[in-house]
Amino acid sequence: MIIIGEKINGTRKQVAKAIQERDETFIRELAIKQSEAGAHYLDINAGTPPDREPADMVWLIQTVHSVTNVNLCLDSTNPEALKAGIQQLKDKPIMLNSLSGEKNRINGVLPLACEHNTELIVLALDDKGIPNTGEERLAIIRSLVEMTRNGGLPDRNLYIDPLITTIATDTQSGPKAFDTMRKIKDEFPDVHLTAGLSNISFGMPSRPLINRAFAALAIAAGLDSAIINPEDKELRGMVKAVEMVLGMDKHCLNYIRAHRSGQI
Repeated sequence: MIIIGEKINGTRKQVAKAIQERDETFIRELAIKQSEAGAHYLDINAGTPPDREPADMVWLIQTVHSVTNVNLCLDSTNPEALKAGIQQLKDKPIMLNSLSGEKNRINGVLPLACEHNTELIVLALDDKGIPNTGEERLAIIRSLVEMTRNGGLPDRNLYIDPLITTIATDTQSGPKAFDTMRKIKDEFPDVHLTAGLSNISFGMPSRPLINRAFAALAIAAGLDSAIINPEDKELRGMVKAVEMVLGMDKHCLNYIRAHRSGQI
């Protein structure tokens, strides 16, 4: 499971305050804790107005990389902010979050991903919004994968997000997501599947319990990446256990190593 740490996001009040006040200590602490918890990437989302976002993105990258060399996922719909981030990272591995079927993202994000051969999160939505059925979502993904291939980006660089909606407003959200995941992996076996796991439980009590239940079933449906709080030790342990039970952990080595290191 490829873990993308979700905490450095300017839509969170404390992070927005830290960005505004240039509080390096706060951001560094978020970066260190997520990295030490096993995150493979840290999502970096300034969430500030377009005229400020490029500078804020650069500041976040510099602040994070002053304490850890973990790979970064640049999260923005603003091409100028993404360009600024890419220039800052130069030869380091980069993930962009994200491409979708929306025209502004096709025009703004896709050329950057192809030019710099980045890894790329791809969302199953377009200008009409999130489709209701797995087949409709697959149609969007099919079109976007064709574009990325034409741009020279290999399928293995793609992290397809089928988009998880809250079960509080749609009790079929889980089955729809699992159906979409299976369809995507059947047609595009080399892509990764990712998701914001906590979306499923929004508005519900005991959210961590729901998130863990969803994660277990999603892994069985092909999920191999997730945007989560990597400090959730119980979720990390559940992921390791599920991968082991599904035969994805040869000789149970990953589970045993995680246990011995105190990660689970």
